[in-house]
Amino acid sequence: MKPGHTGWQHLVHSTRYSLKGLRAAFRNEAAFRQELGVCVVLLPLAWWVGQGPVEWILLAGSCLLVLIVELLNSAIENVVDRIGTERHELSGRAKDIGSAAVMLSLFFAGLTWGLLVWQKFLS
Repeated sequence: MKPGHTGWQHLVHSTRYSLKGLRAAFRNEAAFRQELGVCVVLLPLAWWVGQGPVEWILLAGSCLLVLIVELLNSAIENVVDRIGTERHELSGRAKDIGSAAVMLSLFFAGLTWGLLVWQKFLS
């Protein structure tokens, strides 16, 4: 924290930096834009599919989890790319692990949506 930035001032600055990060991800990361587009469609459907607040939060939360993991993966990729463009085993591993985290979050979201849609319409 910078000297003098406490309380509300810190909150304002932190919020500004967070919004700057969201804008940067939207502008520069195609995967984030695609996943955000899917979330924009799915979040209203969560109200219809979910039967109560617990199911709604599972549906909405699984969408938001994908976005969060994608933001972290993008941050890892940007830091690795900033360090250097030459191939290095650890750089590749870091990017692969970040990508695996995104894949697992997508799997979790798909499983959550699939099971709750199955429960609502097919059982």
